[in-house]
Amino acid sequence: MKLPVIRQIQRTCTVEEIETAIKVLEHTSEAASLKSEEVDVIGELISNMCGALEVHQMITDGIPEKDAANTFMKKVLGSIDR
Repeated sequence: MKLPVIRQIQRTCTVEEIETAIKVLEHTSEAASLKSEEVDVIGELISNMCGALEVHQMITDGIPEKDAANTFMKKVLGSIDR
């Protein structure tokens, strides 16, 4: 996950647009002709979009954008450390 990518998605896309893009990428990732590297890239894109959705939700809940992004990344890093 890359915070600059998450911020770009969160700032420029609606929740509905992100959810639609995730669905499209999930279905695309099931194509038998894809190479594993391509599936990895799709997975990374989906992860960033899911992160943008979480940041959107935190902002909707009243958390300032910068704090929401930082909170999300701390959560991600905390789960990696476990």
